[in-house]
Amino acid sequence: MGDNPVLELLLRRLEAADGGLDSAELATQLGVEHQAVVGAVKSLQALGEVIEAELRSTKCWELTAEASLPRAWCKQLPSGKVGFSKAMSNKWIRVDKSASEGPRVFRVVGSIEDEVQRRLQLVQAGQAEKLAEKERNELRKGKLLTEVILKTYWVSKGRGFSTSVSKQEAELSPEMISSGSWRDRSFKPYNFSARGVLPDSGHLHPLLKVRSQFRQIFLEMGFTEMPTDNFIESSFWNFDALFQPQQHPARDQHDTFFLRDRVSLYSPVYPGTYSVDQAGLEIGNPPASASASQVLGLKSNPAEALQLPMDYVQRVKRTHSQGGYGSQGYKYPWRLEEARKNLLRTHTTAASARALYRLAQKKPFTPAKYFSIDRVFRNETLDATHLAEFHQIEGVIADHGLTLGHLMGVLREFFTKLGITQLRFKPAYNPYTEPSMEVFSYHQGLKKWVEVGNSGVFRPEMLLPMGLPENVSVIAWGLSLERPTMIKYGISNIRELVGHKVDLQMVYDSPVCRLDTEPRSSKMQEAA
Repeated sequence: MGDNPVLELLLRRLEAADGGLDSAELATQLGVEHQAVVGAVKSLQALGEVIEAELRSTKCWELTAEASLPRAWCKQLPSGKVGFSKAMSNKWIRVDKSASEGPRVFRVVGSIEDEVQRRLQLVQAGQAEKLAEKERNELRKGKLLTEVILKTYWVSKGRGFSTSVSKQEAELSPEMISSGSWRDRSFKPYNFSARGVLPDSGHLHPLLKVRSQFRQIFLEMGFTEMPTDNFIESSFWNFDALFQPQQHPARDQHDTFFLRDRVSLYSPVYPGTYSVDQAGLEIGNPPASASASQVLGLKSNPAEALQLPMDYVQRVKRTHSQGGYGSQGYKYPWRLEEARKNLLRTHTTAASARALYRLAQKKPFTPAKYFSIDRVFRNETLDATHLAEFHQIEGVIADHGLTLGHLMGVLREFFTKLGITQLRFKPAYNPYTEPSMEVFSYHQGLKKWVEVGNSGVFRPEMLLPMGLPENVSVIAWGLSLERPTMIKYGISNIRELVGHKVDLQMVYDSPVCRLDTEPRSSKMQEAA
């Protein structure tokens, strides 16, 4: 290895040394950069057991750039500002402001002893240990001295030490085998514990990683996952079944995506794009035997829901317009046409209503715990924290005699599993829960209380028309999936998490989600 003189000098010095060498001291002796000696050490380590190298870390003191200013440069500064205040405090000079031509500076002492300069010279000579700790701290406060960690190698002879080394072969070539030259070559030892190149594979989006953690928490608490595959929902299940009046602002066009009477859809069963209205198929050429519902899986009019449980619908209508079950209702003419309107669901509570209705049809009543994590859609203005499409997490418990205290206890258990232990509850209003509460948690990073969810007890006007027993209560709570994901992965703009601006490299690099399941005060808000 004649192309590396530092390596050869290292081997010669090591051969003559008794014990070993320090890489930093060797660099000083050879007059080379320490990094050059480190490179030679690593090259020898790659050859096998030629040397043994132990990495050591030591603290040392170095002068800052300000302390190392050349004296000639200092003299060129205007008005002699460098050291003026120090000279005044040491009474080496005085200022006479009474002079007619202006303030004048006079020398007070014949000679000075600059203690700071003496200390800096000791540090420059590598004798910083001679300074007292108080003296070093004064230099640090003046930004003249800094503490650094110096990493060096202690190099000693290995079992295969030799001053003449040759490069080891990394591969056995066909030419070596045919010529027999492999017998005279030195090969690198094969590392059987080394990991190979990772094969290309798929990567889960951060939302899916956090979703799997939430899902696991619900399953650990004994919940059953509700079916939530119907993104298109009727206004009846999305609003009316939840005792939300038909004149509620959330049902306006500017808040909700309603389906139009005529849409163009793509069929995965029969490829092609088809236009659907009340008359059925108009465009496209699917098999003659295929009906519109077979091709698209929709009714003839996608803007209306035709299959509703009419006996239940009549009970809901009566509760809205006339009252009942201890309520006076809203006293307005409830319209079936409004309830039939199809829309993109605005919350997964519609799926909860369907699940509770199915539960009410089973006799006798059996307590149940449901959860869902799926997409919802709202006609909102897009910004850094809002999208028209996002995910909602929802938990529902139906049992005899549940109260607000039970809800608060379940919420504490649920959020403790997320690593959130400091909770506050604030009264709120929801059309379908009474009482209702917003859930707040103290965010250590933001140093303030932030909302992490909404909760409440479902109203009797919602539950009794379904057929649930009068002594059965249902507690529920919900939160978004995007907010804890953004906090967990340090994302400030939701459009960088979902949408066309997503950086695929972020998907590749994001680690596995591990929510704080142990309540610790220093990290209790990681998944707020």
